[in-house]
Amino acid sequence: MAIVQDKDSNRLANAFIDANIRATRLPSTGGFLKAGNSTFMIGIEEVRVPEALEVIKKTCQSRKQYLSSSMSLDVSMDGQVPYPVEVEVGGATVFVLPIDGFYQY
Repeated sequence: MAIVQDKDSNRLANAFIDANIRATRLPSTGGFLKAGNSTFMIGIEEVRVPEALEVIKKTCQSRKQYLSSSMSLDVSMDGQVPYPVEVEVGGATVFVLPIDGFYQY
């Protein structure tokens, strides 16, 4: 399973097609920035896992971004307006899970 930012999801889907890696994309939402994500469920032979990880790594790079103005313009308790905060977004969170069985009906 790979969770990637929506901005990277189309590029990753195309990279999977080019590498002949089958994946199902599901829409999801991140908790921290409440940003749109895509969760890819990838079923692949164990010997091809490093190949799939390399495709994800090359396609989904992290980058710096400032919090949106709607989040950063809230006035704090002491009346001060907080400055925008730079955060790292993008990249991918990947879980490699063993599968005990596979059934297709």
